[in-house]
Amino acid sequence: MNTTVNEAGRRAEQSDFFDKAIRVGLFSYGVQHLLIAWLAVRLAFGDSAGKASSSGALHELAQSGLGKVSLYVVAAGFFALIVWQGLEAAVGHRDEDGKKRIFKRVTSAAKVVLYAALGASALKIATGSGSSGKGTDTWTATLMQAPGGQVLVGIVGLVILGVGGALVYQGWQEKFRKKLDVDGSSGRDGRAYVVFGKVGYISKGVSLAIVASLFLYAAATHDADESGGMDQALQALLEQPFGRILLTAMAAGIACYGLFCFAWARHLDR
Repeated sequence: MNTTVNEAGRRAEQSDFFDKAIRVGLFSYGVQHLLIAWLAVRLAFGDSAGKASSSGALHELAQSGLGKVSLYVVAAGFFALIVWQGLEAAVGHRDEDGKKRIFKRVTSAAKVVLYAALGASALKIATGSGSSGKGTDTWTATLMQAPGGQVLVGIVGLVILGVGGALVYQGWQEKFRKKLDVDGSSGRDGRAYVVFGKVGYISKGVSLAIVASLFLYAAATHDADESGGMDQALQALLEQPFGRILLTAMAAGIACYGLFCFAWARHLDR
């Protein structure tokens, strides 16, 4: 039975249609990060109309008729990423052994959850049913009220901090090169893609570390209102000395991650 499942997974991974669908998903992920960067720049210069977050970026995309149509494409792309990482979690990373394979499969499973949330959000906004919903502070408050809620919120903060730290490490060590084929990491264009990846990974890791700090502070103070997602983290950054400069620099870094996603989509090495 396991052999049959593994063979089916391999055939799905190797199909041209599946390959193109994954590239659409990665391109969509890049567009989303560019929109977050644009909203962060607007926030830095006094325009807080749109939230500099994943959902805010999708709402920004939905402002036009063409944008609403493109949201369906974005949702389909994220669905392809869900299938891809689901297969990786179930039967993938066969070139690794032992604990390293287990770790990478768990990481792929976590990505399934992330892409599922983004895809569902895109679909809801496209159909007009995603205009409102629970904010991060709302579900943090729910979690805080559970038995051991403070500890749970603290654990969420530590997990986010770990992910942020891992992204900074991957960016600094250029581990993301493995995601690109030879043409995507060599030559003049390849050097540009590597710069985008390095700056983008580090910037995204730092932004997640700020998000993590909000969760950890909320756990320490038992105040769910102190938690927050990307939008609240960037707001907190803006409130620091030289906040406008820091936020603009962070926006540039997030934009670099978006540009790297475009390179990743074009030079995907699976």
